[in-house]
Amino acid sequence: MPSFHGQVVLTSSMFPLVHFVNRMEASCLELALEGERLCKVGDFKGGAAFFEAAVELGTEDLKTLSAIYSQLGNAYFYLKEYAKALEYHRHDLTLARTIGDRIGEGKASGNLGNTLKVLGRYDEAVMFCQRHLDISREQGDKVGEARALYNIGNVLHAKGKQQVWGCTQDPGDLSPDVRDTLQRATQFYEMNLSLVKELGDKAAQGRAFGNLGNTHYLLGNFVEAIKFHRERLSIAKEFGDKAAERRAYSNLGNALIFLGQFHTATEYYRKTLQLSHQLKDQVMEAQACYSLGNTYTLLQEYDRAIDYHLKHLLIAQELSDRVGEGRACWSLGNAYVSLGNHRQALHYSRKHLEISREIGDRNGELTARMNVEQLMAALGMTEGDLSSCGSEFEAQGARPKFNKRSSTGNVDLWKYTSEKVTQPCLCPACLICLQQAGSPLPIMSVTEILGNIGRDPSDEDCFFDLLSKFQSSRMDDQRCNLNEQQKWEKRQAATAPLSQDPCSLISSPQTEEFFDLIASSQSRRLDDQRASVGNLPGLRITQNNLGHLRGEADPQEPSDDFFNMLIKCQSSRIDDQRCSPPDPGPRAPTVPDEDFFSLIQRVQAKRMDEQRVFLPSDEQDETNSDPRDKF
Repeated sequence: MPSFHGQVVLTSSMFPLVHFVNRMEASCLELALEGERLCKVGDFKGGAAFFEAAVELGTEDLKTLSAIYSQLGNAYFYLKEYAKALEYHRHDLTLARTIGDRIGEGKASGNLGNTLKVLGRYDEAVMFCQRHLDISREQGDKVGEARALYNIGNVLHAKGKQQVWGCTQDPGDLSPDVRDTLQRATQFYEMNLSLVKELGDKAAQGRAFGNLGNTHYLLGNFVEAIKFHRERLSIAKEFGDKAAERRAYSNLGNALIFLGQFHTATEYYRKTLQLSHQLKDQVMEAQACYSLGNTYTLLQEYDRAIDYHLKHLLIAQELSDRVGEGRACWSLGNAYVSLGNHRQALHYSRKHLEISREIGDRNGELTARMNVEQLMAALGMTEGDLSSCGSEFEAQGARPKFNKRSSTGNVDLWKYTSEKVTQPCLCPACLICLQQAGSPLPIMSVTEILGNIGRDPSDEDCFFDLLSKFQSSRMDDQRCNLNEQQKWEKRQAATAPLSQDPCSLISSPQTEEFFDLIASSQSRRLDDQRASVGNLPGLRITQNNLGHLRGEADPQEPSDDFFNMLIKCQSSRIDDQRCSPPDPGPRAPTVPDEDFFSLIQRVQAKRMDEQRVFLPSDEQDETNSDPRDKF
C-alpha cells in the first residue's frame, strides 16, 4: 500500500476533519497523512473522508496524488464500497501510466485485480494480476512478484470455489474445467511459496500453506490438505496469530471428516470453539458448535450432538440468523429421533417448518413437512392435537427434557442423504435445487401474447408486426433528425429516376453531409470512452507537471498484448448484460460457508442407511414407499 513516508508526520492530537478544512494552511498532503493514520488504526471511514477532502483540495504533485488514489481505493475496498474502490484504482492506474511509473502501474493493476475478484469478475482480475506480475518481473521487484503470484492464486481459487459451490458431486469429483482452474491455483501458490521462502517471509509462507490446504481440500486431496494446514498451524502458533490458528484447526477438522477420523476431528473442532470464544467471535463459535453437533451425530453420540446443536441455536437466535435457527432445529429433530424422543423431535420439526416458510426455503419446508407427518403418524396424533401439546415443551433454546434412550427400531433417522426428491440440498447456492423446488416463471408464449391483443396466431405476418411495434421506439431513438430542408431534398432524391447513376448519389452533397454527421456522432461516442488525464479528480495542472503529463502522449503503435487485453475486457462487458442466476436465498452466518456436512451426507450414506427403519403406521401404503428403502 503506497504511503507518504519521508513527509512531515502528523501528531496524534490532530484536529477533526472540519478543522482541517477550515485551516488555510492545511495542505492536500496533510489531509492525506491524517487519512493514512486513521486507516492504519482501522478507521477506514474516517480515513476515506480525509482522503476525499485531500482530493477536493487538489495538488500538482503527481506522485502524491497517485498515492492518495491508491489509499482511497484501498479504504473503500475495506468498507466494501467496491464501485468506488474500482474508480480510484483506475484513476491511479491512469496516472501511473501517464507519468511512466512502472512500479505504480503494477501496484494499481494488482489492486484492480483484487477488487475485481471480490466482484466475481475473475477473468478481468486474472488479467490485471498478470499485468502486475509481468511488471514486477520486468523491474526485478521480488516482493511485488510474490504478491502478484499470490493474488493470481487467490483469483483462481475463488473462481474454482464458486464453480463447485452448491454442486451435488462428491468431494474431488470435479468437471475438467473446474479441476484445471484449481490446479492452476495450486501452481501459483507453490511459486509464491518458493519465492517467499527465498525472501525469508515467514508470515507469507503461512498464508501460502493455508491456501494450498484449502485448494487441495476442494480438489479432494485431503491428505495433502492436512499436511499444508498443519504447516499453517505451526506458523500461526509461532507468530501468536490466534485467528489464523483457529482457521487452521477448523480446516483440519473438515479434512479429517472426509478421511473418517471423526474423533480426531472433534478435537480440532473443540479447539476451534475455544479460540472463537477467546476471540469473542460469536459467528465462528456458532459454526464450531454446528460442526461438533454434526460430527457427534456421525459418531452416534446423540446426547452430545444435542448439546452443541442447542448452543448453535442459542447463538443463531442472538444474531437473528433465521436460516441458522432452521438448520439447528432440523439437526435437533434428527438427533431426538435417534434417541426415540418423538415428541421433542416433533417440536423442533415444527419449528423447522415454521422458519422454512418464513424465509421462503421451499426445500426445507418440504423436508420439515414430511418429518412432521411421519412423527405425527408415529405418535398417533392429528392436527387438532398439535395446539394442546405446545405447552408441554420448555422455552425455546432451553435444554428440553427427554426420556432415556430407547430403541431406534421404530423411527426413521430422517434421510440425511438425498434419496428422495423432497430432500433438500444443504448447499444454499445450488441452482439445480432452486430449479427443482421453485415453480416456473410465468412467461407468456408468443401465441398467448397474440391472443391477448386480438390477433390470429396463424397469421404469419403477425409476429413481425408485433416485433416492429415493440422495436420501433428503440430504433427511433437511434435516428438523427435532419432539418426540414434536408428532408425535402431527401424525398426529391428518392423520387428520382431509377436509371440515375449510383455514383452520383454517393457523391451528392446531401449524402456527404449525412456521412459527415455520422462520423461526428460516432467520434463523440469514442471520445466518451477515452481516459482523459485532465479529468482526474484532484489534479491541478501547472507548468511544473505539464511536461510529465505530455510525455506519454506521443503516438505509439499498440502491441498485440494491448489488443488481447482489450478483447478480454470487452468480453466481460458482454457478460455484464446477461441475466444473473436466481437468488440462492438468505445466507446463514452461523453455518459454515463450506457446508461440508451436505457432502458428508452422501459419503456416509451407507452408515446412515444401516440405522433407518420404517415408521410404524397403519395407514402407510406399501405402494407409496421408495423401493430403495428396502435395500
